[in-house]
Amino acid sequence: MQKLASYLSGTWQTGQGRPRTIHHAISGEALWEVTSEGLDMAQARRFAIENGGKALQAMTFIERSAMLKAVAKHLLELKADFYAISAETGATRADSWVDIEGGIGTLFTYAGLGGRELPDDTLWPEDELIPLSKQGGFAARHVLTSKSGVAVHINAFNFPCWGMLEKLAPTWLAGMPAIIKPATATAQLTQAMVKAIVESGLVPNGPLA
Repeated sequence: MQKLASYLSGTWQTGQGRPRTIHHAISGEALWEVTSEGLDMAQARRFAIENGGKALQAMTFIERSAMLKAVAKHLLELKADFYAISAETGATRADSWVDIEGGIGTLFTYAGLGGRELPDDTLWPEDELIPLSKQGGFAARHVLTSKSGVAVHINAFNFPCWGMLEKLAPTWLAGMPAIIKPATATAQLTQAMVKAIVESGLVPNGPLA
């Protein structure tokens, strides 16, 4: 039985602590051993900020929106693989549809919102110029831009795909990287989707740490 690897700091890693076993919900077969003990989360945070944050913040809102749409299309093409893994967790087809295709749908939704409503720039002007002098030599304008840092997402067992994607979409659109902690019971499905995103080459190295 293999350990389920985590994608951290741009590489696949396995923890070294006491593992928890993931079983097939129907057959009871032991499928994976899972542990995050021993993984360097401080390094993952640094990697996310220094690599993922910089990569995303160099992209315009429109470019980030296009990235979300491309990732959504890619994941949709692989949905049969995700359904097969979802069945191992005990989810019905209807449950899986909400989780898998519903989750992918959030990427399409945020991609559409970003493409229609946000500027093709790294800054989003919030208002018009505010005069600060009588002659107009000084003025100010409020703009919105990406926060520094990294978002940490802790997700529930019953939405291993949707729970991840519905948080990743606005996080990436806002120009922030994310570290994701899936629920152990269904972590193999989240991992499969992360692997698909990483191997697609559609996302820079670092936004998903």
